[in-house]
Amino acid sequence: MRVLFDQGRPAPLRRALLPHEVSTAFELGWSNLENGDLLHAAEGRFQVLVTTDQNLKYQRNLGGRQLAILVLPTTNWLEIQRRQDEVAVAVNSLRPSEYRELHW
Repeated sequence: MRVLFDQGRPAPLRRALLPHEVSTAFELGWSNLENGDLLHAAEGRFQVLVTTDQNLKYQRNLGGRQLAILVLPTTNWLEIQRRQDEVAVAVNSLRPSEYRELHW
């Protein structure tokens, strides 16, 4: 599965998501894309977007997309590191077009 990390997601998290192919918005030159443009760019190229933008569901119409979205509650690597397994389980279980927020 191809996974896209939105701006600010800790890159070390990609190791917990093996064997998925993980790219970052930064690596793709998409750092300056606004949410709608990022979703549009990712659609069809990625199956999952991992973000911490908890307002995403209110900002854009997410209907009709195949891209699944996983929202993490923080950008803090120490907190995410302790929950890597939980993030991996969530990514592995996402279905196309699903929106899911993790809470801890």
